Amino acid sequence: MVRTLPYGAWTSPIDAALAASHDGRPEYVGFVGDEVWWTEPRPTEGGRRALVRRTGEGERSVLPAPWNVRSRVIEYGGQPWAGAARPDGPLVVFVDFADQRLYAYEPDTPGAAPRPLTPLSPVGDGLRWADPQIHLDRGEVWCVLEEFTGSGPSEVRRVVAAVPLDGSAADERSAVRELSDGRHRFVTGARLSPDGRRAAWVAWDHPRMPWDGTELILADVGADGLLRQAWTLAGGEDESIVQAEWAPDGTLLFASDRSGWWNLYRADPHRGTVALCPRDEEFAGPLWKIGQRWFTPLASGLIAVVHGIGATGLGILDPESSEVVDTAGPWTEWAPTLAAHGSRVVGVAASPRSAYEVVELDTATGHARVIGAEHDDPVDPSYYPEPQIRTFAGPAGREIHAHIYPPHNPGHRAPDAELPPYVVWAHGGPTGHAPLVLDLEIAYFTSRGIGVAEVNYGGSTGYGRAYRDRLREQWGVVDVEDCAAVALALADEGTADRARLAIRGGSAGGWTAAASLATTDVYACGTVQYPILDLTSWGTGETHDFESQYLHSLVGPIDEVPGRYRERSPIEHAERITAPFLLLQGLDDVICPPAQCERFLAKMAGRRVPHAYIAFEGESHGFRRADTVIRCLESELSLYAQTFGITPPGIPTLELSK
Repeated sequence: MVRTLPYGAWTSPIDAALAASHDGRPEYVGFVGDEVWWTEPRPTEGGRRALVRRTGEGERSVLPAPWNVRSRVIEYGGQPWAGAARPDGPLVVFVDFADQRLYAYEPDTPGAAPRPLTPLSPVGDGLRWADPQIHLDRGEVWCVLEEFTGSGPSEVRRVVAAVPLDGSAADERSAVRELSDGRHRFVTGARLSPDGRRAAWVAWDHPRMPWDGTELILADVGADGLLRQAWTLAGGEDESIVQAEWAPDGTLLFASDRSGWWNLYRADPHRGTVALCPRDEEFAGPLWKIGQRWFTPLASGLIAVVHGIGATGLGILDPESSEVVDTAGPWTEWAPTLAAHGSRVVGVAASPRSAYEVVELDTATGHARVIGAEHDDPVDPSYYPEPQIRTFAGPAGREIHAHIYPPHNPGHRAPDAELPPYVVWAHGGPTGHAPLVLDLEIAYFTSRGIGVAEVNYGGSTGYGRAYRDRLREQWGVVDVEDCAAVALALADEGTADRARLAIRGGSAGGWTAAASLATTDVYACGTVQYPILDLTSWGTGETHDFESQYLHSLVGPIDEVPGRYRERSPIEHAERITAPFLLLQGLDDVICPPAQCERFLAKMAGRRVPHAYIAFEGESHGFRRADTVIRCLESELSLYAQTFGITPPGIPTLELSK
């Protein structure tokens, strides 16, 4: 029986605890011999990342709690583990989040325990490691070393380094061999050519971000293992190269956006740089984490590729014919992690009806199957939202891509005359992308009668360089305008209630949410998570090194346009904010530090705008613990209930201060 109740008052089996327990996705797939390994979130275990292996007996964790396989290089981290098959069992090298040391572990050796390979450092935030590559024949693991040279967030250097596998560097920094010369601020891990004679990696420098301009570096490998005569093969200030890999035949493959789209190229010693599949679509994405992989070469000479416009698929590219054969299956989004072994390719994929799973493709048969983190519907899937892929018209007629999730619940309907409330979700980055996948946090709202609109505003990736360049020097303008245009279009067409629109976002999305509340009258309230609120402070040292000059492109050089930084900052315009808001912050966040929230709240004091501030100990940038996610979702829903005049059953009331 279908009950008629107002939007927002519907009962749902998707509670906050259920959504929190399914938060996060598998990452960093790889092969260790014939076995597939990956990392997986554990929200109910303090938010740690577990290392998981798939054996003939099924999935099992490699390391017990509290081991947390996660790197902090550039704060967003990167590939945190590597494995190698040996006659006496596998060897795995991994980064533990607690101390950021590199460890070696032999999981099949009775009584073995992880042993440290790298030392601790008392300087600043110490030593960090990412993107390891094990070279058993050299007795080393090559990786990115991030070393703090002082107490400040930008007192740091990064190099390609070699760590001995025998543990001789566990207490001795001098035993770590630096392979690159340190002339670049940022580097990815080095890839060794099949003949061992050359190494390749990607590098870039401030003020560019890796999606702005990078260089593909090559170096000769001497008999002593040192890298010599490094030179730039491709790239520059306006060309983004985000991945490079050696093919089995010894040629170098790389992903570049020199055409305006990230496409694949081969560095041919006889023909120069050759485009392998020139198309107006993306074969790569923004390098937010060191070691992300959008393509991987196969022994057959074919290349597995993640590609598409907006949505992504897994395809097999024949570099000789430029033909791509896509994998059959329900998946509409493939994460930037791939690995290959023989004819097998492994990745991580999701769809609007399934969360992210570990998927294996047998290229010999074309058959794809789920082999890990298999989606298992925790509730009747009829409660899942039915997304719509929409394109809206923005200012000056520009296109805005969005995913619309109308309210949906098989047991409820709203009165005929009522329009539903909607919440606009602004993704982070802002050089990010909202994927079209099942998200129980979205279902938490839609199954209660609150619509969600995920906006891939100008600046988002997945639609070519021109689309993401719309945000250059326009952050706080284009993103705000695009989100508002979608919200108002939904109201104008009779999809949403104009009086009951809200906005929410985290990190850069938190900035967009706060800037929207300060500069528009579109929204009745907003949820702002771990945001940037003060551009001037954030752009002059109040963040980590990786993004410390990001605003150079997003807003403009601060020494040239300081007034623009003040004019766009929500903290400078507290008097303009009249809508209720919820502010959520991790106290360990070094990317968007809590000091920004605290100063913002001081500006709001005495203005009698209803609001709540919840700060979480032990949480950093992005919330990972189940209890944190539960409180955030319930508090957010309570904010909407109080603002929109709805009565969701069983939700604790959030106390709003004035």
